[in-house]
Amino acid sequence: MYILKKSLGQHFLKDENICRKIIDALQQEHYTQLLEVGSGGGALTKYLLNIPGINFKAVELDDEKVQYLCSEFPAIEGKIIHKNFLDIDPPFEGSFIVVGNFPYNISTQILFKILDWRAQVPVMIGMFQKEVAQRVAAPSGNKIYGVLSVLVQAFYSVEYLFDVSEQSFNPPPKVKSGGIKMRRKENVEPMKSEKDFFRLVKTAFNQRRKTLRNAVRGLFDEPVLQEGIFNKRAEQLSVEDFAALSFKMK
Repeated sequence: MYILKKSLGQHFLKDENICRKIIDALQQEHYTQLLEVGSGGGALTKYLLNIPGINFKAVELDDEKVQYLCSEFPAIEGKIIHKNFLDIDPPFEGSFIVVGNFPYNISTQILFKILDWRAQVPVMIGMFQKEVAQRVAAPSGNKIYGVLSVLVQAFYSVEYLFDVSEQSFNPPPKVKSGGIKMRRKENVEPMKSEKDFFRLVKTAFNQRRKTLRNAVRGLFDEPVLQEGIFNKRAEQLSVEDFAALSFKMK
C-alpha cells in the first residue's frame, strides 16, 4: 500500500466511471505519444497502459508511488519519469497529448507549462479543482474570467467536460473537481508580441475593479487611453480585444 502526502496535494482518483470518461475523451483524438502527469495510485494509468500502438510515459514525483506503480503495473517499467513535472523538458520528440488528474497545488503552473510546450501539445485532457477548471473555460463577461482564462484561451479552445464529486477521490478533497479538454487553436489572434500580450492581460486584471483606463495607464500613451474600449473593465474584454490592443502599447 501507499501513504497519501498532503504536501504534494495528493488526492487519488478511485471512481472508475470518471476514469472511463477521461479515456472516452482521449479516444476521440489521434495521437501516438501520451504523457500522464501525476500517476499516483495508478487509477488512470492502468487504462492508459492498455492503449495499443502508442508511446506512453508517466511523470510521478513521489518515490513511494513510483515503487507502488512498478510493483502493481509491471508494464510501466521504463516508462516512468521520476521527477516534478514542472522541472522536466518535453519527454518526446514531436507532438504528444497530456492527460492527468493534476495535483491541485501546482495546477496553474501546470497550465502555464502546457502553454510553453504548446508547439508539441495539441490536446490536454484532465482534472483540476473545479474552480480552476471553470476559470480556464470561462467566457468574457463572467465574474471568474481572468488572467488564466485569457492566456489559455488565446492559444487553446477549452471545453468543460464534467463535474467530479469529492467522493470520487481518496481522501475526498474539500472541493469539487472538473474535467476539461484543451485543443490548440489553428489560428492564434495576431498580437504585438507574446510578452506584450501577457503583460497587458496581467496588468489589466491586477486591478480588475477599475476601468481599463486606470488599470493599464502606464502601458499606453494618453491619446490612446481616450478610446472608448478603455471605459470597460478587464473582464469585459475578449481575447481578440486584448490581442488587438497589444499593438497600441507603448
